[in-house]
Amino acid sequence: MSAEPVPVASLWEWQHEGLCRESNPEMFFHPEGERGPSRRWRDERAIAMCEQCPVLVQCREHALTVREPYGVWGGLTEQMREQIWAEQDNALSDPA
Repeated sequence: MSAEPVPVASLWEWQHEGLCRESNPEMFFHPEGERGPSRRWRDERAIAMCEQCPVLVQCREHALTVREPYGVWGGLTEQMREQIWAEQDNALSDPA
């Protein structure tokens, strides 16, 4: 067993391939107080870009694993991720 640290950068290399790197972050993160059609429209644009992204799966897995609280990640909005987490939590607490 080696005492040397494992390079952690390899866990994040997928981010260099994300289409969002070339986009304005405001497309993926809503401004404070944004609601209604404006927010839905922005989310839809972000999701459409995610659907074309070569690292969609890695991004989605990351956001779900670390419970990313803000923005659109891997084609999932904050509300979509919250629903997935709630379903996972319910499945874990269900004794059946």
